[in-house]
Parts: sequence; structure tokens; C-alpha cells
Amino acid sequence: MFHFAPPQIFANAKELRNQLTHAELILWGYLRQKPFGFRFRRQHPINDFIVDFFSYKLNLVIEVDGGIHDEPEVKEKDLAKEKWLLENGLSILRFTNFEIEKELEKVILKIESKMQLIISTI
Repeated sequence: MFHFAPPQIFANAKELRNQLTHAELILWGYLRQKPFGFRFRRQHPINDFIVDFFSYKLNLVIEVDGGIHDEPEVKEKDLAKEKWLLENGLSILRFTNFEIEKELEKVILKIESKMQLIISTI
């Protein structure tokens, strides 16, 4: 599910996969274990966007927000991205670096709860 991402988006995603933040690495350590048997992709192209983590079978996007996401321009881009993703049938979970680095157990519980909710509808 690439939603016709242009070639430059694929190149950018590849670069980002090689430059995960500390919080993304922590979360990837959990997601790469295929919770409930579902595979997640990291830095995955969708349309003109790159999402941090994506499960194709669940249509679930997980975003990790660092401090830069507090900047007005970045917030605006995040809102446009989120709007497009929701309009195209994807579910979104969003966590801060702090949540992942300091409250990982709570983050995992939220992810697993969302996954179970989605699983119960498919």
C-alpha cells in the first residue's frame, strides 16, 4: 500500500530508515516482533507522506513526534497528513518521544488495545 508514492518519497523513506531517532528505535524493537502476528513497516511511503510505522493488514499508522512537531509549520503538515490518512481509511496512533522513552509500557498497552479493537472488526 504505497498509494502511488513518487520515487523521491521512496528515496526519502530509505534515508529515514537508516536514521531512526532513539524513540523510533525503542518502538521498532517492540513492533519488529510482530505483535499479534501483524507485521509493521518502518518509515513507509504512503502518497506524498512517510509514516513512521505502518501495518498494512490493520491499516494502522503509528507516528512518533519529537520536539520539532511543536513548530507551527510542522503541526500544519502533520494535520494535513493526518486528515489525508483518515480520509483514506487508515487509523492513526500518535506518541511523543517522551512517552516512548519514559512510559513504554503505557504506549505498548495503547497499541495493543488499538490492534485488538481493529482485529475485532475484521
